[in-house]
Amino acid sequence: MKTRLLAYASGAVLIGIGLLGIVRDLDDPVGWAVWFAGVVVAHDAVLMPAVLAAGALTGRLPDAYRRGAQVALAMAAVVSLVALPLVLGKGRRADNPSQLPLSYGWNLLVVLAVIAAAFGLPALWRRNRQAAAVAVWALLVAGSFLVGDRLRRAGVATEDALPPLHAEGRLLTWQLLPAVLVAGAAVAALPVLSRRLPWTWTLLAAWATSALWAVSLAMSDGWDALAGPLNAPTEYPAGIAAVGDDPLAWTRTFTEKLGGYTTHVRGHPPLPTLLLWGLDAAGAHGTGWSAALIIAAGSSAVVAVALTVRTLAGEETARRVVPFLALAPFAVWIATSMDAFFMGVGAWAVALVAVGARRGSLTVAAGGGLLLGTLPYLSYGLLPLFAVPAVVLLLTRPRVRVLAAIGCGAVIVPLAFTLAGFWWLDGVEATHATYLISRGSAQRPYAYFAVANLAVLGLLVGPAVAHALPAALGDLRGGLKHLGTPAAAAALLAGAGLLGTLALDASGVTRGEVERIWLPYAAWVVVAAARHREPARGPLAAQAVTAVLVQALVLSPW
Repeated sequence: MKTRLLAYASGAVLIGIGLLGIVRDLDDPVGWAVWFAGVVVAHDAVLMPAVLAAGALTGRLPDAYRRGAQVALAMAAVVSLVALPLVLGKGRRADNPSQLPLSYGWNLLVVLAVIAAAFGLPALWRRNRQAAAVAVWALLVAGSFLVGDRLRRAGVATEDALPPLHAEGRLLTWQLLPAVLVAGAAVAALPVLSRRLPWTWTLLAAWATSALWAVSLAMSDGWDALAGPLNAPTEYPAGIAAVGDDPLAWTRTFTEKLGGYTTHVRGHPPLPTLLLWGLDAAGAHGTGWSAALIIAAGSSAVVAVALTVRTLAGEETARRVVPFLALAPFAVWIATSMDAFFMGVGAWAVALVAVGARRGSLTVAAGGGLLLGTLPYLSYGLLPLFAVPAVVLLLTRPRVRVLAAIGCGAVIVPLAFTLAGFWWLDGVEATHATYLISRGSAQRPYAYFAVANLAVLGLLVGPAVAHALPAALGDLRGGLKHLGTPAAAAALLAGAGLLGTLALDASGVTRGEVERIWLPYAAWVVVAAARHREPARGPLAAQAVTAVLVQALVLSPW
């Protein structure tokens, strides 16, 4: 009682001080009276009913959500009241653009969304982890595009028209009808086919579906869209002429002449250009043949990943993941990006290592090692992908002679390039120097793309993988203790792909354009979708819808 009286007395003193100030300093008592009356009316007629209504509504929520919702609403109300003058532009002057220069309405929406996510997602996670993971996926993707647009308008991220993607916005409708038909047929048939067909036929059906899915998406821009990306003056085929008739001399002088080559040639080791040069020298002229090779190799990654999962986690797990691999949203960039070829080579390298290690076959193991050795000479960004074969070796624990076969195969390509005059470390240094000089990707903001790149990975693997991640993470924790279970093996493969992505992302050399760069990693992250129970047509349809929406709304140079 004494405390309450003391509080009343203190309040009365403060009110008295306020009234004294009004009497002594107020020049317009009528205006003040109107303002005061307006405050009273706003409080009693607007604010209090709103608070009571919010209290009544939140009171109906379950206990797990009620307190968080009440705190979030209170914080949102305070922030909105403080920001309201800025949103209304009070104090903005046309003759002084530096005064209130920002888009405060959009900024307020971002802050309100952060408040809602901060209080809503933990509660949702406690109740339904899968739904919370999909919500995080959606917020991460939407937030990355929203923040990217604000940065672009502010002149901070100007390299891309649609950050975090290196693309432009557009709208396709009826052009996507073939892709929609392919998706519908695949969603209906793939779960049945992957369960009933003999294993070899399952792999062939998955490869065919993956290739058809990628081609049908690309053809929404016309037949030319299959080879069109390779016709750009920045791509590898534009640099083939520089190789001439002496590929050894070109390889020997590759580093010292790097600045004179096309963008993608100087951004990578010499092997991709040499492969396309060899294709042309063999009589397969034109980018159409190159596109066919890339699409065939990229879509074959579905087979290689499924074969690896079967070897390590069993056929049942592999059959569950096959539909998600074949209908993955990353198909948008299989036709046609050279990174899809890298994805195929990387996947087959891991698959051969897995099969060779499990069966003790020295020939197969050496073949896997040979392909592993090509990866650093296809792209400098493939080095973190070695986390995946490391997991394979951890799970299979092969004999020393198998490890020796893998090692012998792995040194062939590096040795050949070194003898030809190309030293890999010099190539890395020269490429990094041209990267800094060109002021292209290097001027993209690191902090934004470090987060937004993960949103792009989310687009590539789709919401079905996000839905499965909580269970896969549980399997991963268990897998560190019990390596022999199928769920643990699948989770470790997906975790290795994700770990490689995070390492490359943190390095800062992949600021943007990761929709193609992440392809070799995304194929392994999709393995997490094996946690879905068959037939899983709902999650599979969500994957197809994601790919169709991306193709409909995004015009990518690849």
